[in-house]
Amino acid sequence: MLEDRLAPRSEDAPSSLQLDDGSQIAVIGGGPAGSLFSYFLLDMARRVSMDVQVDIYEPRDFSVPAPLGCNMCGGIVSESLVQILAADGINLPPTVVQRGIDSYVLHMDVGSVRIETPLHEKRIAAVHRGSGPRGIKEIKWGSFDGYLQALALGRGARAVRERVSGIDWQDGRPQVKTRSGPPQVYDLIVGAVGVNTSALELFENLGFGYRPPKATKTYICELAFGEETVQRYLGNAMHVFLLSLPRLKFAAIIPKGDYVTVCMLGEEIDRDLVQAFLNAPEVKRCLPPGWDPAQAPCHCSPWMNIQAATQPFADRVVLIGDCGVSRLYKDGIGAAYRTAKAAATTAIFEGISAEDFRGGYWPVCQGIANDNAVGKVVFTVTRLIQMTRFSRHAVLDTVAGEQQQEGGPQRMSGVLWDTFTGSAPYRDVFLRSLHPAFLSRFLWNMAVSIWPRRS
Repeated sequence: MLEDRLAPRSEDAPSSLQLDDGSQIAVIGGGPAGSLFSYFLLDMARRVSMDVQVDIYEPRDFSVPAPLGCNMCGGIVSESLVQILAADGINLPPTVVQRGIDSYVLHMDVGSVRIETPLHEKRIAAVHRGSGPRGIKEIKWGSFDGYLQALALGRGARAVRERVSGIDWQDGRPQVKTRSGPPQVYDLIVGAVGVNTSALELFENLGFGYRPPKATKTYICELAFGEETVQRYLGNAMHVFLLSLPRLKFAAIIPKGDYVTVCMLGEEIDRDLVQAFLNAPEVKRCLPPGWDPAQAPCHCSPWMNIQAATQPFADRVVLIGDCGVSRLYKDGIGAAYRTAKAAATTAIFEGISAEDFRGGYWPVCQGIANDNAVGKVVFTVTRLIQMTRFSRHAVLDTVAGEQQQEGGPQRMSGVLWDTFTGSAPYRDVFLRSLHPAFLSRFLWNMAVSIWPRRS
């Protein structure tokens, strides 16, 4: 759980540390969290007539195909986040969104069923975090991370294409070191480095009690089939698999432009589990015949935040996104958005002391962490369903029945949709699963599934 050792500050007491005209802010990491923080901070500073300088330290060039421009992510932006970004004036352009996902297809050994978007209003964006996978022959779409970074630069941020080699204190202010050029002293330093980097140690060594998040290894690979083949086999649906495989919590195949992305989440994903999944009949039926899983040109095994960091803030320091707290297994970009905006709002309107971040930023972190505790229950129940054949039959029958009813309640479909997409808090998902109508229908189908089925 998240921890802090700070005493509360009176609401009427002024902050001991404030940003002002001429303040210098360093953002370490130019992915979604770092770029969104910079965008919001500069936008808010302009509203209050404050002139500040933001330097974004990011050595990667997101306009370059993998691995130099890769941010190691499945590349799904939930429909709720698409709508929230639009409300903030950030509309994802067609050059970034490679495919709009309008449905899910749930695959199990007992059958498959398509889940349409609830109310036919929600859409999911499939994107590349960089400009494309290894071996890409033609760049047709822009980078999602590059687009967000360009928004921040358009607000006045400065890109520093260097890797940070050290962070320490200079007369009470954080100082950033790179391999070239003299150290630079800042009024505020923002960590947005994710969990797949040794830069986490730089913040640990600052001595304010920060400890990185607990993480688990995942698996992502990009398969080049061509746009026509992708459309024929996968269409505009994200294909989700609930299979009885040890340690596998969730797996999906995501159609994009010329590629599909295979994403596996669970406990310490290793080569044996990857091969078991890719060779499963349910998976092979979704992909072109004769495809060899060993020939995937671009794959990685990034770490994923599964438990929040300890003490992600101090005087003049705040950590956001994955290196602070993220949603369990889902919607990491959404968590980056929420933590980035909360930190920027606190820095501009309250202050940059530890007490300020505790009052303005900390509740957002706690909210995500507390919801993740409910998420663990949701995924435990999902895992139990994966382990028993009659419960998988019950899920299939319940969803299939809902999808065949025009205008009827789609409680199981909605619960699964929001669990797969991360579009709703886990608490909401859990409470909806306790609805008497939901439970009665599911338990009835489970009871029917236990008895021998007619052909």
